[in-house]
Amino acid sequence: MERLNVLILAIIVILGGAEGQLVENFYGFTCPNVEFIVQQAVSIKFSQTFVTIPATLRLFFHDCFVEGCDASVMIASPNGDAEKDSKDNLSLAGDGFDTVVKAKQAVEAQCPGVVSCADILAIATRDVVVLAGGPSYNVELGRRDGLISQASRVAGKLPEPDFNLIQLNTMFASHNLSQFDMIALSGAHTLGFSHCDRFANRLYSFTPSNPVDPSLDAEYAKELKDMCPQNVDPSIAINMDPATPRTFDNEYYKNLVKGKGLFTSDQVLFTDESSQGTVSDFANNAFDFNGAFVTAMRKLGRVGVKTGDQGEIRLDCTRFNS
Repeated sequence: MERLNVLILAIIVILGGAEGQLVENFYGFTCPNVEFIVQQAVSIKFSQTFVTIPATLRLFFHDCFVEGCDASVMIASPNGDAEKDSKDNLSLAGDGFDTVVKAKQAVEAQCPGVVSCADILAIATRDVVVLAGGPSYNVELGRRDGLISQASRVAGKLPEPDFNLIQLNTMFASHNLSQFDMIALSGAHTLGFSHCDRFANRLYSFTPSNPVDPSLDAEYAKELKDMCPQNVDPSIAINMDPATPRTFDNEYYKNLVKGKGLFTSDQVLFTDESSQGTVSDFANNAFDFNGAFVTAMRKLGRVGVKTGDQGEIRLDCTRFNS
């Protein structure tokens, strides 16, 4: 009887994907060591370059907001017209893609044709958060890899650095993410970097009467101008978090309270009264932030998920099977 119950559970887990239902132990019978295999691959990649961490985290976000969490961002097109080729995705660091490719190769060696690239990206994202000192969490699994990846479908799907709170909330709400979730996910900006052109308007051309954004701390603005002079080399990148750029912590929110948000869309979270309370709470309470971030990441991971025959299990993350 016990064996029958286990068999029934296995069938439910396997068929669960066909109903759009993600479960934590989706590969419990088909690839039980998948999370350990991915973790090992991510750790090796991290030992080669720190960029593994912010690159993978950003890759997951960009993937989920366009077509859903389906690894469509991973597709490489010989014609340069895949999702990753869009203007908004050109700044995605290659180390994020390489992390997923390496993890997929390791998984395929032990569980061929079983685990989707979308799930591997979701697991790897959790793993890089942990490597940076952030909270661990259980990853829901069972995604299929998407069958569409087009650069022309990206525009207007990702937050812009000059977004106000209404624009941010509208975009996140379209993915069933609340303002609270949005503020928590913005905390990922505690890691990573940005090119100067993404915020130069705040330093040199904010308004005719105020060339420098008045919500920007004056000393911080001066530092940014020194690092990002006008006509700067476009490859120059600046840490999103000037205090602890390599640690996943709540320093991002403390920076906002001090007027040290890099993007307008960061700083507005504190300057707008309707979101200021949440920012202040996260700045003062790392426990609250970590809990909110975990909840929001699990919700993000459910966005636009493909299951059953809506997708495939890619053998090579950069190419459709057919």
